[in-house]
Amino acid sequence: MTNTDLVVYNFAVLRVVPHVHLGAFANVGVVLHARTREFLGVRVLTDSEQLRRRAPDADAELLARYLSSCVAVCRGDAAAGPIALSPTSERFHWLTAPRSDVLQASPVHEGIGDDPERALDELFAEFVTTG
Repeated sequence: MTNTDLVVYNFAVLRVVPHVHLGAFANVGVVLHARTREFLGVRVLTDSEQLRRRAPDADAELLARYLSSCVAVCRGDAAAGPIALSPTSERFHWLTAPRSDVLQASPVHEGIGDDPERALDELFAEFVTTG
């Protein structure tokens, strides 16, 4: 691998925050953007039972729909509304914007690697499936 193969990316962990006023959370996904490759990807838990185990006080079915909407926006699915038709960088910033809601993003972090898709899979495994 040479330096020309490397790509800088930004990522955030998606969190379910059942009681926003308390701030406790459980990780349920990761979104990653590599601007120079026009890559935007997301991995999320969508199984209602897994979501229920992570956040028993949250509405698991509603949370699964929120996460599915994030996936649709990430993919640029026109059915997800006008934001889904924006460039990848704008969609990433919309997905990771601070909000006071049951679904929130961590601060944005930076990474570097040669394969954004693989990095997304590794981050999902680190922060969500084993986290």
